[in-house]
Amino acid sequence: MGETEWLIIVAVLGVVALLFLVMKAKLQAFLAIILVSFVVGIAVGMSPKDLIATFEKGMGETVAFIAIVIGLGAMFGEILKVSGGAERLALSMINKFGEKRSSWALGIAGLVISIPIFLDVALVILMPILYTLANKTGKSLLYFGVPLLAGLLVAHGMIPPTPGPIAVASILEADLGWVILFGLIIGILAMILAGPLFGSFISKKIHVSVSEEMSEQAAAIADLEERANENENQKELPSFTSVLSIILLPLILMLLNTLAPFMLEEGSVIRDILVFIGHPYAALTITTLLTLYIFGTKRGYSREEIQRITTKSLEPAGIIILITGAGGIFGEMLVASGVGDVLASTMEKAQLPVIVFAFLTAVLLRLSVGSVTVAMVTSSSIVAPIISTMTISEPMLAVIVIAIASGAVIAPHVNDSGFWMVNRYFGMSVGDTLKSWSVVGTIISFVGFVMCLIFSLFLM
Repeated sequence: MGETEWLIIVAVLGVVALLFLVMKAKLQAFLAIILVSFVVGIAVGMSPKDLIATFEKGMGETVAFIAIVIGLGAMFGEILKVSGGAERLALSMINKFGEKRSSWALGIAGLVISIPIFLDVALVILMPILYTLANKTGKSLLYFGVPLLAGLLVAHGMIPPTPGPIAVASILEADLGWVILFGLIIGILAMILAGPLFGSFISKKIHVSVSEEMSEQAAAIADLEERANENENQKELPSFTSVLSIILLPLILMLLNTLAPFMLEEGSVIRDILVFIGHPYAALTITTLLTLYIFGTKRGYSREEIQRITTKSLEPAGIIILITGAGGIFGEMLVASGVGDVLASTMEKAQLPVIVFAFLTAVLLRLSVGSVTVAMVTSSSIVAPIISTMTISEPMLAVIVIAIASGAVIAPHVNDSGFWMVNRYFGMSVGDTLKSWSVVGTIISFVGFVMCLIFSLFLM
């Protein structure tokens, strides 16, 4: 057996071992990736010294960026959550669009809210609003729920500073401004097709009623809405403008960072300022500090309360950072061992475009592992060594990030915790959850992939 064949076998067995450890052995993803990385390095004959050096390089280069970004993003998202920002945004959107177009309002609200707030948390917060609307109109809960779910899933997978795209962009060394731009363009289209349009269709096929327990939650949110609309109680929820502005601020700053070199001449003071404040570190620091002041201090939270809230927000962020760092180690191991070169050569001989390979890899891992974030991190770790052998433009790198995200959101099913959350909160059977929620993810996935293919025709 030649060296090339052995490297391919090692790569394949490494992925198989990873799937086994996560799916069957139920080993935590961070530990599973670390263990497989060790095995891959030993299998290809790396010395102990090189093995440790590869670990340090992979973890260090990856975590150095994403730890700061994800940590800051988690803090400003948590403050928005506890201050009622998510509820205010959703209620105001519904009010502005009107009840007849509330499904569109919920799709847009879900897309915006899930940028700073984790998908599962946003769903729990907003479910009572869906119950209220379903009770008022007598329509299927899916009519309102599917658009919201589509918006949440699109932002969760495609739009920084959510952890998934941040992690993939870090591993592939893609510019976040381009990722945000393509994520928004592709994500909005995917949300429309998988949200209001599919929601209108599937709600006529599956009627989901609001249970007695759900009705109690609906009554609670209806009371909150009524009190928030009274003049003397307007401060119960933050203003719609302030919530929308603070969520969009880091996106706008990071987009300016990307576009400034194209709009302004080198040496321009304004260009230097835009590049600085638009860097993810600066953009998210500015946003987090403003969030702490506007939604924390100004709304009566004490310093101790703010410290407790922000500290608590870092708990889930820490898990994501560690998993992403482990993914960086796995990717670096593939590069150092020469597997990346072999995979690139094999892919070239098979005439498989890198964007197709990236999407299919993410699909396989998503269907196998379940977790969107783990699928994205692992996929990018496999794709990164291939990309390192190629010359790819910054915009095209961003498109590959979205292609991976598209593959990683496909067909949520029984091995995904989010599947069971939707199943429980909507009170559906497993079959109806597959026909609705799983199809939402699949529509988003294929719309994203097709759009990435179209963009790649102009960017290669």
